[in-house]
This record gives sequence, C-alpha cells and structure tokens, in this order.
Amino acid sequence: MRSVRHRPVLRALAPRTLRGRLSLVALTTAALLITALTVVFNTVVERHLRHQADDELRARATAVAATVDTSGPHVRVLETANDQLLDTNVWIYADKRLLEKPPATADGSPLTRTAGRLAARGAPDCATVHTEGQRSVRLCARPVSGGDVTATVVTALDLAPYQSSADTLLMGSLILDAVMLVCAYALTRLAVGRALRPVRTMTDQATQWSAVASDERFSTGGGPVELARLGTSLDALLDRIRAVLRHEQQLTGELSHELRTPLTRIIAELDWWRSRPRSAAETRATHEVIAEAAQSMRTICDTLLLDARENVAETSTAPGTAAVAPVLRHMTQRLTTPAQVNATVEIGDAGLEAGVTPAFLERVVSPLLANAVRYACSTVTVTGRRTPGGVAIDITDDGSGVPEAFVGELFQPGRRADPDDGHHGAGLGLPLARRLARSAGGEVSYDAGHAPGARFTVTLPAG
Repeated sequence: MRSVRHRPVLRALAPRTLRGRLSLVALTTAALLITALTVVFNTVVERHLRHQADDELRARATAVAATVDTSGPHVRVLETANDQLLDTNVWIYADKRLLEKPPATADGSPLTRTAGRLAARGAPDCATVHTEGQRSVRLCARPVSGGDVTATVVTALDLAPYQSSADTLLMGSLILDAVMLVCAYALTRLAVGRALRPVRTMTDQATQWSAVASDERFSTGGGPVELARLGTSLDALLDRIRAVLRHEQQLTGELSHELRTPLTRIIAELDWWRSRPRSAAETRATHEVIAEAAQSMRTICDTLLLDARENVAETSTAPGTAAVAPVLRHMTQRLTTPAQVNATVEIGDAGLEAGVTPAFLERVVSPLLANAVRYACSTVTVTGRRTPGGVAIDITDDGSGVPEAFVGELFQPGRRADPDDGHHGAGLGLPLARRLARSAGGEVSYDAGHAPGARFTVTLPAG
C-alpha cells in the first residue's frame, strides 16, 4: 500500500518533457557508473597506500635487523650511530622475550601487545592497531635468524599521513564526480534538445500543413532513420487527414446536390399555394407533395450517410433486395419533367430484383434520370434487364449527347461539359451515382457509341 501511495508523488516529480526524461535517465546512468568507478578507485588507492606503508616498515625492520646479533648463545643489540632513530617505534624480541621497546610505549599498551603477538608467530606478518586517540598504526614483524637463537624485529608506522592522502583523494574524487554529473546533465539536455529540434519542427509543419491542406511531404530522404520513419508516419497521417477532408467536402457537395430537387419542389408548392386562396383539397394535395419531398430528403440523407459510414468501415456491399420495376416507375411518376419530355419505363421481367435496398437503387438511378430529363428533347426511356449474375438498367435520352472531348471527364466531381447551359447542376450527380454503385459491387458506365442522345448503364448485383 505504501508503494501505491508513493506512485502519484513519483509521477508528479517525473519530468513532463521527453527531453527532461532522457536527461534524467542519462544522469542516473552516469551517477551509477561514476559511483562504481569512484568506489573501485578509492579501494585501489587505499590498498596501494597500505602497501607503501608496509614497504616502509619492512625497510626499517631490515635496517634494525642489521643491529641485532644472533650468532652467539644470546641475542645482542649492537649500538650504532643512528641508534636513537632506529629505536623509534621498534620492538626487539628474543624468541618471545622483549628486549627493547620504544621509550614512550608502556608494556601493556595495545601497540606492545600487538607487537608481542606478531613476534610470537615467528613469521613475517603485519597488523593494524587503532589507538585510543583514534589513530591507526601499522606494525610489521621481521624474524632475524643466523645462530642458535632467533630474534624478531617489530616496527610501527603512524598511518595518519596515508589516511589523510586517502581522504583527500576521496574528497577530490567526489567533487570531480559532482562536476562531471552536472556537465553530463547539461550536455545531455543540450544534445537531446538539438536531436529533438527536427521533431519539433516536423510537428509544427504537420500542424500547419494539415490546416492549409498542403501537398508538402516529410519523407524526402536523408537524415537519421528514426526521423525518416517519423516523417513517413506523419505523411500517412496527413494523407488520412486530407482524405477525411475530401470525403467531408464530397459528402457535403453530394448532400446539397441531392437535396436541391426536393427543396425546389417544396418551395414551388409553397409559392403556388401562397399565390391565391386554395381549397381544402388543394391544400391537402400541397401538404402531400411537401411531405413526400421531405420524406425524399430524409431518404437521401440516410442513404448518403449510410454510404459514408460504409466507406469509413471499408464496406463494399449494400445489403438488401429491391424490385426494380416498382422503384423505377415510382421515380418516373414523381419526376418533374418538361411538358415536351415523356419518360417511360420498359421492364420485360416483372420479377427483376437488384441486390440493394430500394432507397439505394433510387439514389444510384436518380442522378442519371435527372440528367436524362434535363437534356432530353422529347423522350427518356428507362429499361431494366437481367444480365449474367446481375441486373442492368439503361437510362436513354434523345438529347444532344455528351461532347466527345468531355467523355474522359464525365465522372470527375465538379466537372460540367457546359457550365453556361442554363442548368444549376454542380457536376456531382454522375460521380455520386458511380461511387454508390461501386460500393455495392456494381458500376455506372456511359455508352459512347450510342446515337442520337446519351445512354448510361447501371449494373448491380442480382437480388
């Protein structure tokens, strides 16, 4: 439970930026490495200083041993010119019997007791003694033989100078470690900041380019592999954003295009109804027309939104079945046509069914039928027929047809053969019809060899 309580505190203390986190990781790693190196360095230094002290003690013991005579039956200590210097911190034993000791050292002192133990071993050995004054003294014993008797020389050395050197080195290494950590942290932040600068630039560019729908790209080659991969990911993100924007614009344009006709009917009926007083029967007829147009608008919205959701989910089917003849006859009956244009439906197979919903079939055929009525001179014919594995619907008119130079752009959104022909179309009907048909596994095509007039064919799966 305690560790769980500490987690929010740790999260609050953790750096918020990637630069800070990477710098903290680098600082922690450097601190662990430097700490290990410092421990190893100071351990080696202490051992080296101890070896130096032992070498000094052995050298002094050798010098004192030269004044000890063991050739006779008794151990004798010869007098020399430097006798006072040699007697400083020196114990001489004949076997286990103490012959000489430093004048300032008592018989029962820790130094004397340790020297006695070293002499009793009869072999070269060293030991460290901590005195009451918190001083460390190093003692080394050297046996002296050569006759019937054996002597042992024990020398002592105060380790304070060596300990002072070790403490100075430790303090210096700690200060150096602190300076190195500060420099490492500063250099890491600088290096990480410089390394992340292209990422920050790419992020700003992505925000700007996505806002203005720019065609710029990040993956232009060169640079580190990580940045190239990031550039590719950002390019894919920008492409998805552009695709969503294009789809939104397309959906908006298609909705406005498809809703224009029922809105026009509603406005016309209201204008006609307001022009003079009407009877109750005429008012009911106007209400019926307005209700039918409103229901048509609702169907249009539902169909286009369903198609948009299916495109997002990458769905390529429009489930359901529709009897072709009733749908086409209903469309031609409610279609507003000029007085000189006659629209007829010719279907030989009364049981002909398409593998789409009636609303979907209506949305596919409606733009083609509206174009045929718009450009026909006198006749529009809608023909339904069965094909191998599907259904084909031909929409034919006797108008002027599609200009040969415009055939290649016929199904491109927003393109019209003659924008000044007096019609208010947006150039979205044919692309919408083809896109809806293809989403259900069908197709919309133009028969360039048909004359006179134009013929479009809708193919859909059979129901």
